[in-house]
Amino acid sequence: MPTFHTCDVFTDRPFAGNPLAIVLGADGLTTAQMQTIAREFNLSETIFVQAPRNPAHTARVRIFFPTAEIPFAGHPTIGCAIHLACAGTSGDFDRDLVLEEEAGLVPVQVSRRGDAVRAEFVAPVVPHGVSDAPDARAALDPARLAAALGLAPEEIGFAGHRPGLWQGGPRFLYAPVASLAALGRARPIEPCWSEQMRAAGVDSIYLYTIGADCAFRARMFSPTAGIPEDPATGSASAILAAQLLASGALAEGETRLELRQGVEMGRPSEIGLRVRVAAGRLVEVRISGGAVPVAEGRIRAPA
Repeated sequence: MPTFHTCDVFTDRPFAGNPLAIVLGADGLTTAQMQTIAREFNLSETIFVQAPRNPAHTARVRIFFPTAEIPFAGHPTIGCAIHLACAGTSGDFDRDLVLEEEAGLVPVQVSRRGDAVRAEFVAPVVPHGVSDAPDARAALDPARLAAALGLAPEEIGFAGHRPGLWQGGPRFLYAPVASLAALGRARPIEPCWSEQMRAAGVDSIYLYTIGADCAFRARMFSPTAGIPEDPATGSASAILAAQLLASGALAEGETRLELRQGVEMGRPSEIGLRVRVAAGRLVEVRISGGAVPVAEGRIRAPA
């Protein structure tokens, strides 16, 4: 029977952040079996660890929503890397890992100092625009987006920030909102929500605004992917770099930002974003965060 561990990611305390299931010894599992196990855990993501295709790398991993496999995700990358780096070790360390994800190779640096463990990964794809949205003009219309989120049209956008469609493996529709109050009131509203998803060619909307005690506060809704709301979305945080650059919020050189997500869910998450810009273009995006173990056990392989 495969073994599993659960941890909370993008936090330094249990029962906060984003829960993750890590299934070890997954080489003998089929894609259908992995999907069944992910549906059984019913977390935003479950990551399956296999032997690497290249022995120089740490592991091959596959990541699943409850409803489908995805090529890359941030909180499974952080949580899995911390689990693999810490297994069977004690004391402080700095360790470099390479995970083989469907989107590409993901280098991860893991550091432990006392009880604090933190990982940082380089996004496998530099974020870029979406060119094949069925109806991008409709998807980015503030009035339509506001109706899909239960907000007023004037609550969409602030300063130089306007709605955007970006991808970097997965893709997201980005909705800047004018205030923390608007962020707290937002929720998917049907049928406008599904109409926006079809127009954008996505299943997720990432909302953000200026934070009171961090650079940005965020929420992410993805009900059609089986995730009503996500307490921390590492991949969307990485792709946010493209949205921020387009909004004039990033300068040349390196910018470090702290993002906070999951507050409205009672699972506050802290996400580090480090972006390098050269000649007005994104060069590299890094995401960092911590993780703490919560549970472990064994799980049957589905028939």
